[in-house]
Amino acid sequence: MARYTESTCKLCRREGMKLFLKGDKCYTEKCPFARRPYAPGQHGQNKKKLTNYGTQLREKQKLRRYYGVLERQFERYFEEAERMKGITGDNLLQLLERRLDNVVYRLSIASSRAQARQFVAHGHILVNGKKVDIPSYLVKAGDVISVKDSSKSLEVIKNNVEASTNIPDWLDFNKDSLEGKVLSLPTREHIDLPVEEHLIVELYSR
Repeated sequence: MARYTESTCKLCRREGMKLFLKGDKCYTEKCPFARRPYAPGQHGQNKKKLTNYGTQLREKQKLRRYYGVLERQFERYFEEAERMKGITGDNLLQLLERRLDNVVYRLSIASSRAQARQFVAHGHILVNGKKVDIPSYLVKAGDVISVKDSSKSLEVIKNNVEASTNIPDWLDFNKDSLEGKVLSLPTREHIDLPVEEHLIVELYSR
């Protein structure tokens, strides 16, 4: 399975904002972006004015990196969003938000989407009582997401749940049983990412 293997902190610096890809580290003084809030590389501190295309590309890259998907995979999500009824940009965000690794992150079982992807791939997560080890699996309304019984004692999961903050309105989570439920499909109002998805639609419409 193809995946990004370089420093994830460089991605935040390239986009000029925190993407919160490293979980708890992003909230500490150890965060590289806090110390060097400019693009990596020799000319990273030289600010350049972006063209319309450059602005659109940066929005696409930012959204792709938020969810940790590669280029071709992102293109497939966009193609699917175009085929769906409704607004393409909203559909794209909904598809990405419905990924199982993202839902595990949103339920605070994991401290980052990368950690959530690892939990899913290693078989710690159940969907409707059955093991699903595909991070890109799309959840549906009514699905129950839970931690496998033998994994509930993992200290990392306990710590994540104890430190959990707000759970999105489209999800419900029981901390005691480590079980969540998809109450409804997410809408744009549920997705708190600072992304201008219409620029991404414009990019693919060129």
